[in-house]
Amino acid sequence: MLESVLSTYKILKDKACNADIDESWINWAIEMMQAGYEVDSLYELAGISAPFNQFELQSLTNQVLKDLNLDYSDKNKVLKGYIYFLLKVNIDNTNKYDCVLKEFMNIYYAFEINSEYQKFALLYWAKEDLLYNDRQDYWNGADKSNIDKIIKEQFEIYINKFEHDIYF
Repeated sequence: MLESVLSTYKILKDKACNADIDESWINWAIEMMQAGYEVDSLYELAGISAPFNQFELQSLTNQVLKDLNLDYSDKNKVLKGYIYFLLKVNIDNTNKYDCVLKEFMNIYYAFEINSEYQKFALLYWAKEDLLYNDRQDYWNGADKSNIDKIIKEQFEIYINKFEHDIYF
């Protein structure tokens, strides 16, 4: 299910982090229905429009996730999936690398996740320095000519590990 609708990873991360329900949930519900999932609570969620009543939507989204057997109780697992989602949908868009790395860096520092992921924070700082300088001290061998290639390679490594269950 997660592979057929990649945005499910973001939805699970938002739920695990108790984020407000917004338009992305409605779009996700529609994507799920288009992918063939048929659950009454999903149909109900897809029909919601703004303004959003967070109290009612928290209850409804709990039911949707329960009906779809989607578990968000393991925050580390959910965050790993969300990182996979971010990297997978942005791997070929070098214009978004800085935004993706910044999002990841914020997650890394906020949740103090495994130091194995520190490399993405270092890549963020390396890319950031290279936007304004010819030199950076965060990633050995990275310069303006190859930073995007290095980032893409690191994205690919994570994606491959995730898809082969090396992280779980």
